[in-house]
Amino acid sequence: MTAAVDKMGPRAAKLLRIWALIRKEGLQVVRDPSSFAIGIVLPLILILLYGYGVTFDVKHVPVAIVVEAPSPDAADLTSGFSLSPYFSVKAVTTLAAANELMLERKVDGIVFIREDFARQVRLSGASVQVILHGTDANRARIMQAYAQGALAQAGARAASEGGQDLGAGPVSVQSRLWFNDADDSHYYLVPGLIVLVMTLIGATLTAMVMAREWERGTLEALFVTPVRADEIMIGKLVPYFLLGLCGLGLCMLAAKFLFMVPFRGSVWVLGFTSMLYLLVTLGVGLLISTTLRSQFLASQITQLVTFLPATMLSGFIYDLRSVPAVIRVISYGVPARYFVALLQTIFLAGDVWSVILPNALMLGVMATVLLTLTRRAIRKSLE
Repeated sequence: MTAAVDKMGPRAAKLLRIWALIRKEGLQVVRDPSSFAIGIVLPLILILLYGYGVTFDVKHVPVAIVVEAPSPDAADLTSGFSLSPYFSVKAVTTLAAANELMLERKVDGIVFIREDFARQVRLSGASVQVILHGTDANRARIMQAYAQGALAQAGARAASEGGQDLGAGPVSVQSRLWFNDADDSHYYLVPGLIVLVMTLIGATLTAMVMAREWERGTLEALFVTPVRADEIMIGKLVPYFLLGLCGLGLCMLAAKFLFMVPFRGSVWVLGFTSMLYLLVTLGVGLLISTTLRSQFLASQITQLVTFLPATMLSGFIYDLRSVPAVIRVISYGVPARYFVALLQTIFLAGDVWSVILPNALMLGVMATVLLTLTRRAIRKSLE
């Protein structure tokens, strides 16, 4: 074998060494069940757990409706809440009883219809008081919007039955949700969840690769061979890159066929940008693993510098336009920020090149920098 390698040209010998390293690492992946668990099983578990467990939709909110004087107008108004999937109605007769339910957290809202409601409707229009539990401000705002929608529908029915023209006012509002006609938060959440899953999987796959070799002492035998640092890096990356692509593919299929997230972009654009991000996450894990030389320490640091920033600073949960300027500047150094923007755009809006190109360019630059640093960190030295 050595004689055959000696007769080859330098380029052919280099390719043969890289192939040998890829084959060696591939066998290591096949023999290690934890690699398949991280690359295949864990993405499925996480996408199912997060996909079904995380939602911004508020449904079946317990609401107490107080009607002091029953009337057809009041009944029509309360039916808008009873028939809505967003509310679970509890009818009470007094405001004091509703307040008690609110204090006990048995309801999250109160709709108070006064005894003169029917008379006020006949005169010039009546008011309805809506009281919401405000400990969770975001949930309260969503509930307020739902309640206003139910009240607006009741007002529209009353106007139409009274022969009034709903569009007679100076302004007629016709609203539409672009890119999310179903008003389903999964359309927004699932692409972001894919980013979190791939951040965790990609970095974890390579976080302990080099550290494991250092702890076992197998790199010492590798260092006495003609293998170069860049060949070691490629040999380590390729098997886990392919395994990460399998996990990524499962996440994409789950998004499309399990959570029914519309896909309006190009498969090729999605694949290319996803591979860029996978290279970034693998590069982060491999750089940390090469530098620290400890599996435990490498795994802890990897979670700290990848998963947590991807959750908090990617724009997946928090709108980065609303955070302080300092935090917003820091977020530009988080790779997940760019991949979140890419996935949400490709899935929901399509191939919007003004969004795709700059974000893909940033991921390409980050992948290049990380792999260059990793190449320099892999030194054929025991020091």
